[in-house]
Amino acid sequence: MSGFSHVDEASGLVRMVDVGTKPLSRRRAVARAIVRISPETGTRLRSLPKGDALAVAQIAGIQAAKRTSELIPLCHPLPLSSISVTLEICADTVVIVSTVETTAQTGVEMEALTAASVAALTVYDMAKAIDATMTITDVVLLEKTKAVV
Repeated sequence: MSGFSHVDEASGLVRMVDVGTKPLSRRRAVARAIVRISPETGTRLRSLPKGDALAVAQIAGIQAAKRTSELIPLCHPLPLSSISVTLEICADTVVIVSTVETTAQTGVEMEALTAASVAALTVYDMAKAIDATMTITDVVLLEKTKAVV
């Protein structure tokens, strides 16, 4: 019918994919989000005490990865073994990269994308009072890997 993994071919109804018979694999996904900011905002963010603004966004991204299955209805809850969220302030952007790993029967792309997105939203929330021109762009999956255990 549709080819979508979360749509039952026979009935057309949405469903959670059955991964019960799949073998465990080591899964890794890397995602990126970019917050476009004014150069002044970049300067002000860089001048804050080390870690303040970015640490909040980093922790928000990590928390978001852990709660992805609560936010996206058909995602499986996964035992995440590693979550990394890095933020780099450039002249007119904040580049956020998240890396998520697990050993499970399904991938962690949604967790990595959620981490990057929520970290970007947190940067936006913290800087919205000084920069009304900010935009969140380029939320993309950069990489996904799977290795048999």
